Order: sequence, then structure tokens, then C-alpha cells
Amino acid sequence: MTDPLAEALALWGLAGADCTFVAGRENRVWRVRSARGDHALRLRRPGYRDEAELRSELDWLAALDRAGLQVPRPLPSRSGRLMERVGAGFADVLGWLPGRPLGQSRVPLVLEDRTGTYRALGAEIARLHAACDAWTPPPGFRRCRWDAEGLVGEAPVWGQFWDNPTLDPADRTLFLRLRDAARSRLAGTTADFGLIHADLVRENVLLDGGTIRLIDFDDGGFGYRLFDLATVLLKSLDEPDHPALRAALIAGYHELRPLDLSLLDLFIALRALTYVGWIVPRMAEPGGAARNARFVAEARALCTGWLQDNTARTGGGAA
Repeated sequence: MTDPLAEALALWGLAGADCTFVAGRENRVWRVRSARGDHALRLRRPGYRDEAELRSELDWLAALDRAGLQVPRPLPSRSGRLMERVGAGFADVLGWLPGRPLGQSRVPLVLEDRTGTYRALGAEIARLHAACDAWTPPPGFRRCRWDAEGLVGEAPVWGQFWDNPTLDPADRTLFLRLRDAARSRLAGTTADFGLIHADLVRENVLLDGGTIRLIDFDDGGFGYRLFDLATVLLKSLDEPDHPALRAALIAGYHELRPLDLSLLDLFIALRALTYVGWIVPRMAEPGGAARNARFVAEARALCTGWLQDNTARTGGGAA
């Protein structure tokens, strides 16, 4: 039987290079060190994304790299292709980006200039969105959609959060109320929409001196631009200076690009709900039950808060 890693290395002319396994949830990822530099070799998880979606991600990354964004640059194989079939799935190779993660989930941030970093991150997100709008995707480009259907439709991108089997009747009712209210709000919104990263958690933001780099576009696609800001802010809710971090992130974004923030808190609640669906097929993993409990509790608090605020704003209406 052919070793998929060895086969992929040979396809990129990297046979014999030093490899270190670094990740293995959605894709299996190795850091490859060779005379050509350091790279990330990914064996894509079969069935998670189809061939068109995988090729589209690489075309997108190449375009962002050409536009000057600090993102992983796809490396063509020896045949000139950005992706190759390996076994039952596909492989690709990206440039390895230097830097340290912004932080870790559930670990307090350790930053020398906290608001300055968030202001710079907001500006980098604005640059990302502007570069996406300036690019014309090629024919056949296809990525997932974090639109109303992808968030609160019948088949959300990360699963039907309201059917998480651990929910008690009160939580399920609460999440369905938020879903109904969000569907109503999003039905008539003109909120900024386009290609987004969609997963700007701390581990996917690298700091290298004054440079910010964005990695892991695996879940990127078409969505509301507020979703990218909401992801960053959701992950900093427990920080004691969260209001200052939020203000800095927004100020940095607005330095380069306008964005209507009227639905930002709704998108933070929706982002929390995505994890309630995402965890369902992963509950058997080590720590899965504890993660699920945290996701449900966080979503409960945010949904309750948004619905109360929304009721006060609308004079009693749910939407």
C-alpha cells in the first residue's frame, strides 16, 4: 500500500524532506522542512469538501497572496497543479508562515499592546474583505455559504444546532427563538456580504512583530462581513478589557472600510450557535462533552441577552 504522505511529497519534489505532524482534525497537516523552505503539506479530509471547493480555496489564496495579503501561498506540484489526487482524497502544499498565534482558546490573552493588536487585526480583516471584493473568482469557483441559509436555514453549514441531543427543552426553545428572530432580521438586511475567512479564532491569526498573518481558510466562503468580526469578538468575551478590545477592532476596520455594525451582536450570538451544531459529530472525541457544555452555556447567555435587548428595542416584538 502506498504511503499517502510519501506519495504527496514526491508529487511536489519534496521526497526525503523532514516532516513533523502538526494537526489532524479536519485535515492531516505536516510541517515540511527542505532546502526550498518550510511548507505545510495537507492531506485533505475525504468528504469534508468536494474537489471544486478545494480547488477554489487554493485559487482564492493565490489571489490574496498576489494582492499582498499575508496568507499561505499555494505551491504548485511538479506537474504545475495546486492540488493533486492522493489515495481517496487530495493533497496540497502551502508556504509555512512565521509568527506566533494571537492566543489560545480559553486561555487569557498575553499581548504587550492589547488594543493596538486588535486595532491592527481589524485593519487586516478590512484589507482581506477589500481584496476579496477586488478579485473576480474564476468560472466554477465554489465555496460554502455563511448566508442566512448557512446560518439559520434548514441545513446550516455546521449542522442543526437546535437538534444538539444534549439540549434541554428550555435551551432548544431559546435557540429556536433566536433562529426565528435571526431569519426575520436577515431576510431584509443589506448587510455587507462577500468572501470571508469565517474562522478567525486566535490560533488562525499569527503575529510576527508588526505583521499580522491569517491562516486556515478551510471554512472560508461567502458570508456576511460581520461574521469575521463576530468570531474574533466571541473569543475575547472573557477578557477583562473586552469593551476596549471590541472598540479597537472596530476602529481598525473602520480606518480602511465602512461596515454597518447594527447586527454585530446578533452575529456574535449566531457564531456561538454554530459551535452548538459543530460539536455534535465530535462529542466522542476527548474533551468533547466538556466542550459541548461550554458551547451550549455560551450560546444560552448570548441568545438570551440579544433577545432581551431586541425586545426592548422593538417594543416587545421577537424580530
